[in-house]
Formats: sequence, structure tokens, C-alpha cells
Amino acid sequence: MAGLLDGIPAPDPYPRTSRYHGIGQEVHTTADGQEVPYTPRRILPPPERLAQIDEHVAAEGDRADNLANRYLGDAEQWWRIADANPVMDPADLTRTPGRVLRITLPDQTG
Repeated sequence: MAGLLDGIPAPDPYPRTSRYHGIGQEVHTTADGQEVPYTPRRILPPPERLAQIDEHVAAEGDRADNLANRYLGDAEQWWRIADANPVMDPADLTRTPGRVLRITLPDQTG
């Protein structure tokens, strides 16, 4: 019976809304044989591959989480705006008033 179930993928440890969804997990084996699971590095999609649906001009007091809630309906999706305007620190998105931010759909090319 186990053979029939081998083709079913394990559930993803991260929800579909997580930036880590679909990356999977890997295992590092230490010198003493201990296995340590970890999430591998996430490779950012090229911003030009993301379909733009809107734009926002950064204003004094803007925050990435508030913008994500406004445009994407979920404050925890700030990382999608960071991906579209390649920055590592979400504060960089709104640090400079007047910066034009791309609001995009998620990467669909996997």
C-alpha cells in the first residue's frame, strides 16, 4: 500500500501566501550524522517578469505592510511589493517620498 502513496507530494510546510511556499525543505547532515532540516535560499523572480497591476507614489509615513493591505488585501504580503521593486529591506520601499512603486501580481512562472 505504501507504494501507492509514494507519488503524493508531502504537504508544503508554508501556506500558499508565504514567500517560502513551494520552495520545499532540504536536510543538512552534520559531521556526527545528525540531520538538520532547513529551508533553502529563496531566489527572487526578475521584477520584469511580474505583471504590474498598479503603482504607488511613496509618501511620508507610508509603510510596506500598509501598502500591501491597501493594494493586495493582506498586510503580510509586503514581500510581494519588495520583490517587484527589488529591495531587501522593506523600509527601503518607502524611505524616499516620491519613489514610484510597482504593485504586481505574483510570479506565475514558477
